[in-house]
Amino acid sequence: MRAISAASDISVRPRRWYASLYVQVLVAIAAGVALGHFAPATGAALKPLGDAFIKLVKMVITPVIFLTIVTGVAGMRDLAAVGRVAAKAFAYFFTFSTLALVVGMIVANLVQPGAALHIDPASLDASKVADYAAKAHETTVTGFLTGIIPETLGSALVDGNILQVVFVAILFGIALTMAGARGDAVLALCEDLGEVVFRLVGLLMKAAPVGVFAAMAFTIGKYGIGALAALIGLVATFYLTSALFVVVVLGMMARVCGFSILRLLAYLKTELLLVLGTSSSESALPGLIAKLEAAGCPKAVVGLVVPAGYSFNLDGTNIYMTLAALFIAQATGVHLSLEQQALLLGVAMLSSKGAAGVTGAGFITLAATLSIVPSVPVAGMALILGVDRFMSECRSLTNFIGNAVATIVVSRWEGRLDHAALTRALHPAAD
Repeated sequence: MRAISAASDISVRPRRWYASLYVQVLVAIAAGVALGHFAPATGAALKPLGDAFIKLVKMVITPVIFLTIVTGVAGMRDLAAVGRVAAKAFAYFFTFSTLALVVGMIVANLVQPGAALHIDPASLDASKVADYAAKAHETTVTGFLTGIIPETLGSALVDGNILQVVFVAILFGIALTMAGARGDAVLALCEDLGEVVFRLVGLLMKAAPVGVFAAMAFTIGKYGIGALAALIGLVATFYLTSALFVVVVLGMMARVCGFSILRLLAYLKTELLLVLGTSSSESALPGLIAKLEAAGCPKAVVGLVVPAGYSFNLDGTNIYMTLAALFIAQATGVHLSLEQQALLLGVAMLSSKGAAGVTGAGFITLAATLSIVPSVPVAGMALILGVDRFMSECRSLTNFIGNAVATIVVSRWEGRLDHAALTRALHPAAD
């Protein structure tokens, strides 16, 4: 339990409003947008600073995930319970990932954001997406099965592949449970290490405003707000669809489980701003773990569901995949029958799972999906390459929210959710 108390320190509210990380990140986002707009060259030049912050966070992601899973699994003391939690989590992931794909497809057919473009596929520059198409083979099921197993036990902890870290951590946690009394000393050591690592996370988060400022300045300086104009229909449709999915689909699930999705968003506002500023849900992973534990989710469930969800529960990415694929088809004048769209949906379901842990998964998975459905030109991805950065924020935000909801839901399904702690977290005024 010591690691939990350390993690909770990240979420402690400072006494002065201007010392709040939430306020600092909000100001940093506004300042970054202003600098990128009025001094685009300077904003674009700040990319290394933004990348440095993301690398700082990714530096601690592996130990956070490993120690959280190991202590969670070993702390259960019941291997059957581990399997039960994993089964419920993956049932949730599969159901809501599929719903996200379907929602994206329905909205694309209703709104048809690409219908007015009338692009000749022969006029597109396929070289711009060649690198993504070349990586698309990694998103096959075979690539996933071979990619989840590391070359060595140690390589999983140094290569930064989340899937491999999850795989090794689960096995290590099970081994600790089977070791009995001898494993207790190792478990205590992991808990102590977890406390130190979360203290380190708290230290690194002090640099978050600087990293967010640089990342936003680069995005606006490099691409410009005006870059949205040409494809504003697609970007707006994607943001509205994602908002609809969060408020309606995830909101209904939250209501069934006894909490408000809007209250949850307010509770996670600092982490959501961090994701928005960096376009990376990984940057807020340690904070998410800490806040979910503080909100009454058991450490064991958080340790299993959150890291696995970062690879398998990508609601925002799935909405993007079907919406973008149909946008490209509409823009290039390719009519897809109901059967072809069903095939596209099935391929997207498989490739989205195969893309877990692949860097730049959203765009790469789209390339993999289109390459298997030849009627839609892969070169059409060049149409959205310029605005993909603006959509990546929404993908990351939706993925992040989806994993927060999943963890609370699975905790409730397990009958281990502390409802009093959840109420205190989501309704602080009631204290």
